[in-house]
Amino acid sequence: MQIINNPDKSDWSQILKRPTQTVDDIEATVNQIFDEVRQKGDAAITKYTSYFDGITLQSNVVTTEEIQEAVKKVPEKLQKAISLAKQNIEVFHAAQKTAKIAVETSNGVQCWQEKRPIEKVGLYIPGGTAPLFSTVLMLAVPAQIAGCKEIVLCSPPNKEGALAPEILFAAHLCGVTKIIKVGGIQAVAGLTFGTKTIPQVYKIFGPGNQFVTVAKQLATKHGVAIDMPAGPSELLVVADETANASYIASDLLSQAEHGTDSQVILVSTSKELTQLVSEEIEKQMNVLPRKAIAEKAIANSKLIYVETEALALQLINQYGPEHFIICSKNEDFYVDGIANAGSVFIGDYTPESAGDYASGTNHTLPTNGFSKAYSGVNLDSFLKSMTFQKISKEGLLNIGETIELMAEAEGLQAHKNAVSIRLKDLK
Repeated sequence: MQIINNPDKSDWSQILKRPTQTVDDIEATVNQIFDEVRQKGDAAITKYTSYFDGITLQSNVVTTEEIQEAVKKVPEKLQKAISLAKQNIEVFHAAQKTAKIAVETSNGVQCWQEKRPIEKVGLYIPGGTAPLFSTVLMLAVPAQIAGCKEIVLCSPPNKEGALAPEILFAAHLCGVTKIIKVGGIQAVAGLTFGTKTIPQVYKIFGPGNQFVTVAKQLATKHGVAIDMPAGPSELLVVADETANASYIASDLLSQAEHGTDSQVILVSTSKELTQLVSEEIEKQMNVLPRKAIAEKAIANSKLIYVETEALALQLINQYGPEHFIICSKNEDFYVDGIANAGSVFIGDYTPESAGDYASGTNHTLPTNGFSKAYSGVNLDSFLKSMTFQKISKEGLLNIGETIELMAEAEGLQAHKNAVSIRLKDLK
């Protein structure tokens, strides 16, 4: 893992560059698959599932029988663990509910805001090297709390044409209405356009590789909303001389094992700690089952020493990490100063894994610097804020002339007339 000492600010952008392909490298492939799915529907879905996943399915819709069989395969202890995690996620997301907001802006002018669920949502659950059943909880639980009518889950099948039993168990537990065995670009395209077996949805959620991320971005060009651009996982830890090197190494490796294009970074005000973490990473990585994946991710990663906490914070905000861990005696400085991060983990006993699974916060977060402008998934992600207004005769008399003057100044005579015709009847 590369150690960088006191980098010049002019070099920060290059040092903090993500190990991802550009959209231009991927977009042609995504466009091709989108066009085929739009024109050929399920035939294109079948073709690309065979090509990318190595399986030709008779049906890509998961049956009730498959779900029942899957539930039996999940050990009771794991079922209880998943249920406990679901409960914590429910508690945190249910607390995010907000009441109707109503005000009278002028006498006789009533305005209010209410939140209504997005009726049809699509949840993308990565499969690949690790079937992320935890992501089912993170997406389906708030969708259910919000009251979404259709919750469609897509996840790539394995070589036997099945989904992991844990994914099916979690989906069943969380009220998913339809489960489809399809992954990658073709899944996003199916949710975007709809096919005979895949319902068209209004908004697509979920993390994925770079191809899935670009596919989600392309979906927005076809009138489908997305949660955020969420690509390869990343983690930044800030630490001083008081931090525990073995804890930090374990956190860095926990994200490095996600995928070869993941990135982890340590920013530290202690050169000694930086060296200790480097040694710990080598030691811990050697016993990981996913060592080969972690090694490639670590090759894209950095250990950065800076002289002051002020510089550290400035660098971190420039990077805008998906996950941000604070291991410093001066944790309040970073908690108060962090402006750009998806989710923040504070102290020696708050591993990033807690947020991935069971603390209650959501692990579907903006990556690739998008935390500078995007929030992670939350209850509001599944809701729309709708405004209402009701104006009485008195209210229109109070604000009518204001509307007339503004409409006329903008050259919109019909807007003015819509008020004037009413005022004439009231005077």
